Amino acid sequence: MPHTKTYKRSFIVLILLLFLCFCVNISLGSVFIPFQDVFNGLIGNPTGNESWQHIIHEYRLPKAFTAIIVGSGLGISGLLMQTLFRNPLAGPFVLGITSGSSLGVALVIMGASIFGGTFAEILVSKWSIVIAASLGSFIVLLFVLIISNKIRDTMAILIIGLMFGSITTATVSVLSYFSSAEELQQYIFWGFGSIGNLTWHELFILFIIYILGILMSLVSIKALNTLLLGENYAKSLGLDIKTSRLFIIIATSLLAGTITAFAGPIVFIGLAIPHMTRQIFNTSNHKILLPAVFLFGAIVMLICDSIAQLPSSDLTLPINAITSLFGAPVIIWLLVRKRKMMF
Repeated sequence: MPHTKTYKRSFIVLILLLFLCFCVNISLGSVFIPFQDVFNGLIGNPTGNESWQHIIHEYRLPKAFTAIIVGSGLGISGLLMQTLFRNPLAGPFVLGITSGSSLGVALVIMGASIFGGTFAEILVSKWSIVIAASLGSFIVLLFVLIISNKIRDTMAILIIGLMFGSITTATVSVLSYFSSAEELQQYIFWGFGSIGNLTWHELFILFIIYILGILMSLVSIKALNTLLLGENYAKSLGLDIKTSRLFIIIATSLLAGTITAFAGPIVFIGLAIPHMTRQIFNTSNHKILLPAVFLFGAIVMLICDSIAQLPSSDLTLPINAITSLFGAPVIIWLLVRKRKMMF
């Protein structure tokens, strides 16, 4: 009972913090918009400044919603992988899904010059990159699903996923060697990650697939809690390991693959957020962890994006660099602090 009250208070604090970070994220940027005008813009009241209204609704709101989807989606997919493989270093990238997306984009950007002319320009359009990234992650997922259906050992699937990642990385390296400086630069910029380029229409498509992944994750809560006890014990409790594993892999792929396709390979969040959540909530129950990771991931991503925007400046830093610079020291501090408390 005391734990339940503590969790409720923690969730209330996190929800309030999420709303605050959401408002701050919309307020900050090359043009500072006062909080009062941000709040009026959010509830539909005119701000008195048409340009601010346009900035809020056409640029900053989609960007803030994208940050919430990216942070929460990658955080949850990281939690699913760490539980499935019972490995603290597991993340959305371990199945090779992110690498598959990167290979698809590399083939479009660095292979488009083979066709030349107008056709090459069409190939390197925004939607073609999204489709290529989605196809790349889907093909890798297909291979992983075929293998997971034939192999019983979960750790073997982890190793095979990492091997797929190595193969795709090697292929990208070969493509890079034969590419022009302009193509390399375009691919590198995609690899930096970006959450500020989505329109409302693109965001809607991302949201639909994201919701499907979240629903599959929620359905998997019981299986995730059972898997913590070990596969043999889970089988004795009547859990269908193969079906549960397949469900969790598909949920992770929907979240991580789609987010990578639309926002680029933002990998640190998926690894770090579950660790941060466990350190603070001190529980392994996924009924608590899943919503907590959702909130933490969204908050951290909004903070990182606010920093990356360099308030009152026209410059924007790569979001991937900010997530690593912000998150890695926090994780190190939390782990060291926990070790000190144990002794």
